[in-house]
Amino acid sequence: MAKNTKLLYYLRSYSLLLCPKFILRHILRRRMKEINSSAEKEQIMNRVNYYNKLTDGATLPADAPTLGNHTLKNKKCGSVYFFDTYEYTRYFPDALRWMLKGGDVTTIPPHPTIVKSRPIAGDNANSVLMKLNKVRHFFFVDDKIPFEKKENKILFRGDANGKPGRIRFFEKWFGHPMCDLVDTAGHSVNPAEWKGAGMSVEEHLKYRYIMALEGVDVASNLKWVMSSNSIAVMPRPTYETWFMEGTLIPNYHYIEIKPDYSDLLERIDYYNNHIDEAKEIIKHANEYARQFRNKKRENLISLMVLAKYFEKTGQNIS
Repeated sequence: MAKNTKLLYYLRSYSLLLCPKFILRHILRRRMKEINSSAEKEQIMNRVNYYNKLTDGATLPADAPTLGNHTLKNKKCGSVYFFDTYEYTRYFPDALRWMLKGGDVTTIPPHPTIVKSRPIAGDNANSVLMKLNKVRHFFFVDDKIPFEKKENKILFRGDANGKPGRIRFFEKWFGHPMCDLVDTAGHSVNPAEWKGAGMSVEEHLKYRYIMALEGVDVASNLKWVMSSNSIAVMPRPTYETWFMEGTLIPNYHYIEIKPDYSDLLERIDYYNNHIDEAKEIIKHANEYARQFRNKKRENLISLMVLAKYFEKTGQNIS
């Protein structure tokens, strides 16, 4: 149940640099044909078109870099953003042009750009999502503790420093007997009584309700919480990633609370008195998270998102 380890991630990632690209071109052609024979074609295409909303005529600036310049030496983002994109860009011709923006992206770029995160609201077509920084954000759990046997408390462990939404949550609920809240930021201007050590995923899973609060962009714990027998509790999300947070259904995949957190105890009390409904949320959340655990399908969708990016910006991928 451990988180992804960066050592294994980097060992695998550096090995990607060794495969000759002419072999990858052949593999790409074969994989792109797989979609037509896939029994999951509709589901796959729905996800491709959700991540990549570009339409014909999308344009890139004249100085957009080529894939040939996307090397470890010339990387303009962190190493994880390089490797997470190179895993798929290496299949395409070096002459193709693109744009990549790393980090927690909370605005919509002026040109079609590959990003990890984007705002849910508004015209976000220029924000083309890929599965980035996955070593941190994408892991799931196999939770053996039934919901009824978990501690009946609301848990949060995370960095609240400089994150207004999380600070407001602490201001409202820190110290309440139903809430176990700790700000894990190492250097924080928040009240000293908020601060403390983090907690392992295994320790989190002892609790029924786990807060999934957006920080700079999305709540990074949401993915593994939704694969567990605990329930994610949060306001309706405002940012999304490859996990498609914008498609989540309130009180079906997670417990929704008001943006000001005022109804937190009321909502928790309801589900404590309606355990069968709480277990239905867990069932639906587990089903939702399961779709991201098929590595072969995830790879195919990633390749198709990029292929559509190049095609909609007027470039030939063959």
